[in-house]
Amino acid sequence: MGFVPGGDNLLVFTIEGWIGIAVFALLLIIKIFALVCSLLYSNESYLAADKRNKATWSVFLAVAVAIQLLPFNAPGMFLVQMGLLVAACVFLADVRPALANLRRR
Repeated sequence: MGFVPGGDNLLVFTIEGWIGIAVFALLLIIKIFALVCSLLYSNESYLAADKRNKATWSVFLAVAVAIQLLPFNAPGMFLVQMGLLVAACVFLADVRPALANLRRR
């Protein structure tokens, strides 16, 4: 079967588009969640947990959200976005539990 305009090929591109939107939304939600969590703790909590200060994490995560929302795809932006996603994941996996642990004591 060959290419049929408006046939199954269009369905594949539609599904691919929806998957792309879902991945974009998921990454944005992760970054926004990390940013909001970083703003909830005091700078003293960061220092007590022996992590970088609040300003550093807040700026990293705010830049991650801002770059995620930029409407263009410049060459190399994928690597920047993945690096900032790693920063958000490090915050959520390492820094946030350490800060939450301080409140429980």
